[in-house]
Amino acid sequence: MTNKPVIKLIDIKKSYFEGKSNELEILHGINLEVYEGEFVAIVGESGSGKSTLMNIIGALDKPSSGEYYLDDIVILKANDKQLSTIRNKHVGFVFQTFNLIGRMNAYKNVELPLIYAGVDSQKRKEIVNEKLKKVEMLDRCKHQPNELSGGQKQRIAIARAIVNDPSIILADEPTGSLDSKTSRTVMDLFHKLHKEEKCTIVLITHNLNLAEECERVITLSDGMITSTRKGTRYHEFN
Repeated sequence: MTNKPVIKLIDIKKSYFEGKSNELEILHGINLEVYEGEFVAIVGESGSGKSTLMNIIGALDKPSSGEYYLDDIVILKANDKQLSTIRNKHVGFVFQTFNLIGRMNAYKNVELPLIYAGVDSQKRKEIVNEKLKKVEMLDRCKHQPNELSGGQKQRIAIARAIVNDPSIILADEPTGSLDSKTSRTVMDLFHKLHKEEKCTIVLITHNLNLAEECERVITLSDGMITSTRKGTRYHEFN
């Protein structure tokens, strides 16, 4: 891990219905730094602001006030087109619901971010095959999403998330739809990527047991960070 923050949030606030009588502030001044190569868990009960914070970290939404730097990019100054490029190149998303495109096979799902990034076809083939091999899904590359199990879908989603070598992997409840055995496989893959590829991973979860496997556990409650501590089981995986 270096001393360079990949994510830097300064006094981030987020309100909905701004300027109206029913204005509702969800985040109440978040200060957070995530450093290159860290594996961080953000935990909290339903309604704590986890999803809102995730959307801001992933440049899917902008805060109402405060400052956000992703790889030293000032996110608040970016327009929609720039934000789309930032998401494509700097953030790898892994969602609970996989978000695979049903009409595309596994290979094409993984390839899609590279097409958006303008990578030529030969280079795309090399990268996609490499990433599918890394998640042990190369032999399933021609399968449609409906021909894959939940765990296989998530591994394809992880391959898609890392295909552009993003600055961060943002995983939102990635094991939430999986049984315990498959969840273990997926978490082991995250640990492998973190250890071997030095990936920076932000895991959003309500599962405290999984959070303890991470290097740092950040607890969110009522839109505020209430504690930051080391994961008690991180040493078991490193």
